[in-house]
Amino acid sequence: MTPQRVPLLAGLVVLLAAACTSTGHDGATPAPPATSATAASSVPTAAATPPVATTPPTSTDTSVTAGSWRVTWGWAVPGPLVRVTHPVRVPVTPAPGEPLPVLVAVQTGDHPAEGFSRITFAFRGPTPSYQVGYVPQVETEGRGAPVTLPGTAYLSVRFDPAQAHDARGGGTADVPPAAIGYPTLLGWAAAGDFEGHLSFGLGLLPPDGGRLPIRLGESTRPDGTHVVSVDVRRA
Repeated sequence: MTPQRVPLLAGLVVLLAAACTSTGHDGATPAPPATSATAASSVPTAAATPPVATTPPTSTDTSVTAGSWRVTWGWAVPGPLVRVTHPVRVPVTPAPGEPLPVLVAVQTGDHPAEGFSRITFAFRGPTPSYQVGYVPQVETEGRGAPVTLPGTAYLSVRFDPAQAHDARGGGTADVPPAAIGYPTLLGWAAAGDFEGHLSFGLGLLPPDGGRLPIRLGESTRPDGTHVVSVDVRRA
């Protein structure tokens, strides 16, 4: 090898070494780009989990869907009956369709983290008007007979216009057992389905023997049914 060719070979070696050890702008050697498999495995599972709704329903309460639930009467102890009005044009559908909003489900759910228990009433058709309040005794529609309920305080829940029967007189709603058994919401009972008035009673057990704050709300399910919820404080 002649002396003239040594500097040329040495220069090529230096250039190749520099290419193999190029750095980023901050002086750190950049990492190799991640493949799709590497990128997928590096993302924590929680990152793909959708955000939890503010007041998620329990396994027995499917009335609330994220973004649809709204309060119609806030937390308080009602003095007179609280009424929420929804204009409903009757008949809802022409004959032989259903003339009134029809109850299709009653469900219950306990929300200990949020401090309340809930009972919901789901209707096919428009949302009927409703009124809720404490009464000394829940009575049946039409006859005025007393309704037996557990507890020491009683809520009346009435819907109009609404019905819970079909053209043959059969029931239209899926309902839970009458005994609910939550800390303050003990049970429920039907109180009548008469001439467009649909009534229920709730039996409560306030810890101090008085009256518990309640809250009313509404939501719409993906299947189009309209839900009215009655929330009762757990303590």
